[in-house]
Amino acid sequence: MRRAARAIIRRKDELLLMHRNKFGSEYDILVGGGVELGEEPEAALLREIREETGINVTQPKLVFVEEAGEPYGTQYIYLCDYTDGEIKLDPGSTEAKINQLGKNLYQPVWRKLSEFEDIDFHTPELKRAMLDAFKNGFPSQPIDITNS
Repeated sequence: MRRAARAIIRRKDELLLMHRNKFGSEYDILVGGGVELGEEPEAALLREIREETGINVTQPKLVFVEEAGEPYGTQYIYLCDYTDGEIKLDPGSTEAKINQLGKNLYQPVWRKLSEFEDIDFHTPELKRAMLDAFKNGFPSQPIDITNS
């Protein structure tokens, strides 16, 4: 089954998200992507952050796990500390190549944390868990949010 690693990255009062326009359907998701064969989820996370945003992060901490079913599989969600860098897709990334085709677009964006509750976020269970964590603190041990 497929595995993916995703990042919750905050910068002051902002949250880094990937805005998607998937054939006319617009929504936001966390930065991240698939774990390659033989790769650990944390290594995949750092690779995906570089490819999709170009920023630097430190101290990734696994906070949520979600069994998202086919075709998405197991999602490992990490809380990361933003250190520096300006967001931009790596020109050689899969996302940048897909953008060139023009109908399925990826755009990394900083969103105000205060707006997160009202945005169209792709995963309702994860959104609920994140809103709770922003309010009450992130868990010290990973929590399975499947069907929460």
